[in-house]
Amino acid sequence: MSFAIATQKRRSIRALQPISPIPDSSIIELASSAILHVPSAFNSQTTRLTILFSEAHLKLWSITASTFETHLGAERYNSGPADRIAGYMKGYGTILFWDDVEVVEQARNGAPDVYKDKMDEWMHQSNGMHQYYLWVALEEQGLGVNVQHYNPLIDGEVKKEWAVSDSWRLRAQMVFGLPEKGIVVGEKEQKLAIEERLKVFGGEGES
Repeated sequence: MSFAIATQKRRSIRALQPISPIPDSSIIELASSAILHVPSAFNSQTTRLTILFSEAHLKLWSITASTFETHLGAERYNSGPADRIAGYMKGYGTILFWDDVEVVEQARNGAPDVYKDKMDEWMHQSNGMHQYYLWVALEEQGLGVNVQHYNPLIDGEVKKEWAVSDSWRLRAQMVFGLPEKGIVVGEKEQKLAIEERLKVFGGEGES
């Protein structure tokens, strides 16, 4: 499957099995490739990743469940979030996406004055590119993926559990696993015509 086709097929798949069609080493290689090759402003390399398999994956979502039940109260938690979080537990693993804010500050200090106030924005853009790269790459390998944002409430416990640097800030949690049988992925809903979202000037395809 080409990268372009994988992009077209990519969807949020939440009904997952704790199975992977590829070995853990291949998932680690994909994450390593993202770290090494996805761009960042001034090559500042601000994104950090943590991959959680098996017991570590389950521990993350156990932490999330406990944190949110405490935060919301048992009644509110059990009326919605409990089932969603239990669903994420059924996946094969989770990739955590972080920004190293200490590196961002170093990049900001070394940047020309005209760019200093842009570093946070560019840091987030680079993190998003890492997420997109891995989402499509995992889709290409036959894995279902969804991205969650239970940060910052879980940050403290997650950092403590895996001895993460205090300068890292959690941005997203990417759950992956084999899609459950019978999952039907429909066409992505387009809210506007392509002509309203894409403008071309010059060349053969000018609008």
